[in-house]
Amino acid sequence: MGSETPNILVVDDQQENLLALAAVLKSVDASVATARSGEDALRALMADHYAVILMDVLMPGMDGFETAYHIKRKDRTRDIPIIFLTAARGEPELAFRGFAVGAVDYLVKPFDPWVLRSKVEALLDLHRERRRLDARSSALARLLPGLAGLPDDPSTASVLVRTLAARLEAVEASVASTVGTVTDTAAKQAVVQLDREIAALRAAHDALFTSSPSTD
Repeated sequence: MGSETPNILVVDDQQENLLALAAVLKSVDASVATARSGEDALRALMADHYAVILMDVLMPGMDGFETAYHIKRKDRTRDIPIIFLTAARGEPELAFRGFAVGAVDYLVKPFDPWVLRSKVEALLDLHRERRRLDARSSALARLLPGLAGLPDDPSTASVLVRTLAARLEAVEASVASTVGTVTDTAAKQAVVQLDREIAALRAAHDALFTSSPSTD
């Protein structure tokens, strides 16, 4: 999951603009898909998952604003950040409309390619971090099945992590003291095997909750 390459969706009715944006994003660590209309964009979003959307504002038929409106109404796509791109100048109300429908940014063409790449890379970093946090939350839910019914509160998760660590330490101490007292060969082998499994669980716990997130 962590190594999966994120997807970027570029939406523009002009093929030359799609080619130019694909060239700008060539150095970005992501796969780039394109759509020539708002309708095509919505179909693409239903077929695959995307980390960022770059969308032209002025398109025939369903324009960028209407497309963004539909994107933000669906649970599957509402959290995907949208950057609007437009060649229209002298119309500040367009930027206001863009932010009103949920865009995170609004760039006027011609824009600096470096600026666009920087903005996209920052959003991809946020996407990767969210995926890491989701993976850790899922792992914690598997370790503590009751987590799914608890409030979505960082302080609650923090308490559960500390509780899990304390219980793990208690079990480790108990097994460590038992290893030296068991004399039956079969029983001793079972305790040693249990000790190895607890050590593996400790390593998994430390990797999930105490190490710094690794880069993808």
